[in-house]
Amino acid sequence: MTGSPPPPTERPAEQTMALRLPRQGAAPKQRDAFFDNAKYLAIVLVAMGHAWEPLRADSRAVTALYMFVYAFHMPAFILIAGYFSRNWDGRPDRVRRLITGVLVPYVIFQIAYTYFLRRLDGNDNDYLPLFEPRWLLWFLVALFIWRLTVPLWKAVRWPVPLALGLAAVATASPTMGGDLQLQRVVQFLPFFVLGTTLKAEHFRMLRRRSARLLALPVGAGAALFAYWAEPRMEYAWFYHRGSAQELGEPWWVGVLMTFALFGCSVLLTCCFLALVPGRHGWFTALGAGTLYGYLLHGFLIRGSVEWGWYEPELMRDTPTALLITSVVSAVGISLLCSTPVQRLLRPLVEPNMRWFFRPEEKRPPAPKGTEAATTGTATAGAATAAPTPAERNG
Repeated sequence: MTGSPPPPTERPAEQTMALRLPRQGAAPKQRDAFFDNAKYLAIVLVAMGHAWEPLRADSRAVTALYMFVYAFHMPAFILIAGYFSRNWDGRPDRVRRLITGVLVPYVIFQIAYTYFLRRLDGNDNDYLPLFEPRWLLWFLVALFIWRLTVPLWKAVRWPVPLALGLAAVATASPTMGGDLQLQRVVQFLPFFVLGTTLKAEHFRMLRRRSARLLALPVGAGAALFAYWAEPRMEYAWFYHRGSAQELGEPWWVGVLMTFALFGCSVLLTCCFLALVPGRHGWFTALGAGTLYGYLLHGFLIRGSVEWGWYEPELMRDTPTALLITSVVSAVGISLLCSTPVQRLLRPLVEPNMRWFFRPEEKRPPAPKGTEAATTGTATAGAATAAPTPAERNG
């Protein structure tokens, strides 16, 4: 028929790649709102958990809620960090981003937290413990070490069982710990390794309606179980920073708890991710600044206790205090993740350091005929290699 379109023909690889590139003036590809939403909601739970700590001693319900949140908020962060680190291969540009995005911020904030906490405690000691992470800074040390091990987990047959075995050995070993908080590094390792094995379809499965419907009753049941377990279980197990012997248990209990807590945390992480909205919302943009909120909120949390914010009579009523600390911590962490804070503190949290590194060499183009097949992989690698603030935080 005259004017009918010609039959489709196979496009050459170069044309296929050209069609995938955005047109001049077209809007850049947006970040996945689901992951930014998940990282923002997780950092809110981290801040709330820290704000609840002074309230635990007087309330079984607060301690149970504390245990419930601690069972999955850091595992969720770490699992997402592993997912976005799955293509890390030690390439020079990725090593550069690892140093500027993880190692250098650790050194800067280790110094800042050391002198801030000494000022609060009235300690005049000049010793600077660079290899003893202060409070929440253990996560940056762990992330640096975990990323260096990614090639190992991509090479072995059973990465998650191997990581679980190492975590179990660490939990049963009272001599591990001290410098670099290696207990935490190894005990949280299985969540990171699990993240490196996941694919996009695994997260799509969690976003199905059936998964959402199951998440609420499972989460509610876990919260009730935490209330039952509170007087029967030491909540410090969820810190993953000590051995079984240090918690007053024989070594074999540590091995059992490693597997039990891993299963519990993965289940609750799945419930959490199933309930995370996938659409853009008012808080989606804050998900890109979670590292800022993570590193900065510790100053406010630790300072609030010393500055007497928990002493007013209003804070003596546990439900009222729980509501106030939850709202204030959520608002505070949101402000710390905001764009103005990111712009102000980017030289400290994401320093450029071009003066320190050699200029990046341009990689040669892929052989003709293989470009179309490798475009998707290369794009995924570039996206996951760059440790954005939220991804570095987990």
